[in-house]
Amino acid sequence: MEIKELPVKSVMTKSNLPVSDYSVNPYVGCSHACKYCYASFMKRFTKHTEPWGEFIDVKYWPEIKHPEKYAGKEAFLGSVTDCYQPCESKYGRTHALLEQLQGSGISISIATKSDLVLRDLDLIKTFPNARVSFSINTLDEAFRREMDRGVSIERRLAAMKQFYDAGVQTTCFISPIFPGITDPMAIIDAAKDRCNLVWLENLNLRGDYRVRILDWIHEKHPELDDLYREIYSDKSRAYWTLLDAEMREYTAREGMSYLRDDDQHRSAFGDPPVVVNYFYHEEVKKSAKNKSSNINGIGEKRLDEIMQVIERFVNNAE
Repeated sequence: MEIKELPVKSVMTKSNLPVSDYSVNPYVGCSHACKYCYASFMKRFTKHTEPWGEFIDVKYWPEIKHPEKYAGKEAFLGSVTDCYQPCESKYGRTHALLEQLQGSGISISIATKSDLVLRDLDLIKTFPNARVSFSINTLDEAFRREMDRGVSIERRLAAMKQFYDAGVQTTCFISPIFPGITDPMAIIDAAKDRCNLVWLENLNLRGDYRVRILDWIHEKHPELDDLYREIYSDKSRAYWTLLDAEMREYTAREGMSYLRDDDQHRSAFGDPPVVVNYFYHEEVKKSAKNKSSNINGIGEKRLDEIMQVIERFVNNAE
C-alpha cells in the first residue's frame, strides 16, 4: 500500500448534490478496493501508477477558522472515499475534521463500510441530525470478500446497532444490488431493528469496472450471463420492475413505508425503517435536473459530483 501525505488548501468542497451542501473526503483513494467502486476512475487524476485500492493520499489542511460559518449546512463525509478506512486509525484525519467542526451547527452524514466509526460515536452524537450509513449488499461473507476488503457484514451490522441504540440515525445502504446475487429482503430482515432508513440502489456498470464485473460474473456465475446481458447490454428494466413489485409486497407485509427516489422520510426509533428505491436512475437524473426537492443525487448524478470533487481537489492541492 502506497501512502503519501497531501497538503491541501481546504477539505470542504461545495456540493451540488441535494443531499448536502459540502462534500468532504479526508483521503484520496480507498484501501477497501471495491471491485464495483464508481470512484475508481479518479486514479487518472492522482498521478498514481498503483492499482485502485493500493494507494492513499492523506489530506492535511489548515485548521478550519470560524467553523460557525457552516451553521445550518450539511456535509456528506465519504462521497469518493471511506473516511473510516484502516488508515484512519493511524492518521485520524476524519477525527480531526469532526473536532474542528464540532459545535459549529453543521449537520453531517457519513457513509462507511467500517466499524472504526464507532471510535467517534460520542463525537458524532454532538452534531445536529447526524446520520451514519453502512453499505451492505450481501449477507454472504464469501461474496463480500470477493468484492471488497472492508470489515465483515457482522461487524457492520453490530456497529449500526450501536449507533442506532445511541440515538444516531442510521441507514442500511443496500448497494450495489447484484442481480441474481443480492437478496435485499434478507438484508433488511437482518437490519430492520437497527436502522431508520434503507436505501436500495441497483448495480450500475460503466467505465473500467464494467468489464471487471462482467468477467467476474462469467467466471463465478456463468448461469447469470444471460441475465446480465439482458440488463446491461439490452437495457431491459424487467428485472428491476419485478424486484420493485416484490419489494413493494414485502414492505407492505412488514409494515414498512416504501418510497421511490425520496429520502426525506425516515422512521422513528423503534419503528420499522422506511425503504427507498433508487432503481430508475435515468429518471432520477432527469428530475434532478429539474431541481426536484428529493435526494435525487444518489444514482447517476453522483458522476457530476465526482467530477466537481476532482476539479476542486486538483485546484486546492498545494
